[in-house]
Amino acid sequence: MGAEKEYKQRSANEIDYVQVTESKSFKKLMHDRKKFIVPLTIFFLVFYFLLPILTSYTTFLNTPAIGDISWVWLFALAQFIMTWVLCTVYVKKAAVFDKQADEIIREMEEGGDEQ
Repeated sequence: MGAEKEYKQRSANEIDYVQVTESKSFKKLMHDRKKFIVPLTIFFLVFYFLLPILTSYTTFLNTPAIGDISWVWLFALAQFIMTWVLCTVYVKKAAVFDKQADEIIREMEEGGDEQ
């Protein structure tokens, strides 16, 4: 824990954050994050709100799918599965973003990035 605190203090003293935000690599990182997060968020919200909308305004999900199990139960189960899958995908992609951020810090410590 002490080494992390020392690293953060040392980095804060050496890095010009305005220069970081204007660098090509930082802009690429932000673009990549947005390109990943926005579609994932839209998919999640549509899939999440589709269940209450379909159950309120249609009767399709009330029909049996497998024996006495209706489509609404399968859809609700799929929401739990979808949440775990999206969480796993996000965690793996966040590790890639963390590596990009570390590379940006390393570039700035070594003398900056060309505009």
